[in-house]
This record gives sequence, structure tokens and C-alpha cells, in this order.
Amino acid sequence: MTRMRYESFVDQVDELGTGLASAAEDSLDDPVPTCPGWNVTDLVRHVAEVYEHKIASTELQQVPDPWPPAWGDREPIGWFRDAHGRLLAMFRAHGPNDPSPTWWPSDQTVGFWARRMAHETAIHGVDAQRASGRLTPLDRDLAIDGIDEILRIMLEGDWSEAPSPESSGQRVVVEGGERSWVVTLDPTSIEVGDGDADAPSRVGGSPSNVDLWLWGRVPNEAVDISGSVEDAALLRSRLVVATQ
Repeated sequence: MTRMRYESFVDQVDELGTGLASAAEDSLDDPVPTCPGWNVTDLVRHVAEVYEHKIASTELQQVPDPWPPAWGDREPIGWFRDAHGRLLAMFRAHGPNDPSPTWWPSDQTVGFWARRMAHETAIHGVDAQRASGRLTPLDRDLAIDGIDEILRIMLEGDWSEAPSPESSGQRVVVEGGERSWVVTLDPTSIEVGDGDADAPSRVGGSPSNVDLWLWGRVPNEAVDISGSVEDAALLRSRLVVATQ
């Protein structure tokens, strides 16, 4: 469960979205190393479209269908800033418990989208920065929450439709800040628990680097991997599938 407040997520969407636009506006034709096949224009359009989807879902109180619309040839930075501003207005007009349809069955609230959009903007903001050759560490509290989100929302659960024959109960401890998670990798399921444990593989480091490693935005050298490197690599391979 998240330990950050709704208002903090909205503030992060505000700050990080502004930073993403600033990082992108002078490099729209540059390739994005962390998103193969994309240039910065593709990245900016993607995030703008994601924002539009959350705005429409909340306004319509249903998942918009068909999606996406034919956006036309919109100028990417202008579109992004407009969508970003309307997303923030939506969040500030609502409370975290107001209804909004989401893809997470147990949480159909605007608060879910505030959290998700904070992390969406953080990770793609890093993508925009990397395209121009720089990287600003993520906010510590946001990164710790980001580790929790990717492990519990993106990774944990039933994998029977995408079984992993390489998995056989491997356990990996993930550490970031003052928190730790234990990930158990079974062939058709993944379990995530809180707390430390005696596991043959551990991944740790600064919260920002651990969050970015889980998302595949920094290399192994950016984190501390101890014990079984193979188990840590298996965790990363499952995350690649989970976040596609």
C-alpha cells in the first residue's frame, strides 16, 4: 500500500511533467535510448495520449472506446503541455476516492490514476533526459513508492497466461531506502511480500536507482546485486514482460 498522500502525487505530476516538456522541447528528433525505435516526439505524444485517456476515463466514467482517437498532426510539446494542464486540473477538482474506471480491479478511483501518472511521468521524464544525455535522480519518497508500485501492481499476481519455465520458486529481496520486498518467482505466479528475508539474491541501492533498474532504465552497475545474479536477471526478465 502506498504511503504517499494524494496531494504529493499530484504535485509530482505537476513538477515532473513540466520537467519532461523542458527536457524534450529542444531534442524532438533525438532517439530515446531507453525506448528503442522511438524519438523524443514519439515519447511526448505517447505521454500526452496517456494523459488524455485518464482525463476521458474520469470525465466519461467509463473506459473510452474506441481508443485512441485520430489526433491529427498536433504539435507535440504544445499538446503535451495542454494535456498536462488539463490532467492537473482534473486531479485538483477531485479527491482521491472519487470514482474513475481503471485497469486495476480493486481500485477504481482518481487516486489510482494520480499515483500511476506520477510514476508514468517520472519514468518517461527520465527517458526524455537520457535522450539529451543527462539524468536527475527521482525524488526519494516517489522512488520508494515506485518500487512498491511496479512490484505489487505490475508484477505480482497470476502468470498462468504467460508461464515462466525458468522460474521455480526463486526468491529475490529488493531493497530501497528503509523498505524491502521479497519477490517469489513461480512458473505461473509471482508473490511479493514486505520485509527482509533470507534469500539467495538481493538487489539494493538508492531508491531512485532501484526504481529505475526495475523499469530497465539503468544498467546492473547502477544497483548493488549480491548473491545469485541469475535470479536477479530472472526478476528483470519477468518485469520486461509485465511492463510491456
